[in-house]
Amino acid sequence: MAMTLLKLVAPISINGTVQPPPRRPNAELRSREHLTEAEVDSLMKAAGDNRHGHRDRTMILMAFRHGLRAAELVSLRWENVDLSGGKLYVTRVKNGSPSTHPLAGTELRALRRLLRESPKSPFVFVSERGSPFTTAGFRKMVARLGKASGLEFGVHPHMLRHATGYKLANDGVDTRSLQHYLGHKSIQHTVRYTELAADRFKGFWKD
Repeated sequence: MAMTLLKLVAPISINGTVQPPPRRPNAELRSREHLTEAEVDSLMKAAGDNRHGHRDRTMILMAFRHGLRAAELVSLRWENVDLSGGKLYVTRVKNGSPSTHPLAGTELRALRRLLRESPKSPFVFVSERGSPFTTAGFRKMVARLGKASGLEFGVHPHMLRHATGYKLANDGVDTRSLQHYLGHKSIQHTVRYTELAADRFKGFWKD
């Protein structure tokens, strides 16, 4: 019987992996990149139905009140929280500027309860086994809460940080103070919130 010659075929993928589809632009996924304060409230209400509802609500609350990125939120340690003095020592990623934020009563009560009920850990937000919460876990949680609260667009954690800037700009906080609060190195990153603030057009029409 004659032997059949085998022919070498070039691989059809790189390193045995399949290339993922290109990421769609944010503008195709949603009409805006921030949440309103009412939408943030709806996320916190939806979190109440979760098994760890208080922890999840507190994560949303802290991310919104202090403009925390997901990585900044999950890496938050109790040593950065001064419950007696009502202060939060915020360290930023992406070369952001650190700052000290005041903690309001709602946040203090939520954090004190969390400290009592959570497994002992140096990290503020942990799983039921006491391991630190991950950015991927927080991203999935926010997406689930967005659907549970009935929002008609996909929600991701950075929308909470944008919600902070939008809310404070509408409240009349000056751009320089907002820059330091959010930890922006350049004020150009902060100006976007002033541009979005509808209150700067207040009084244009008199009815």
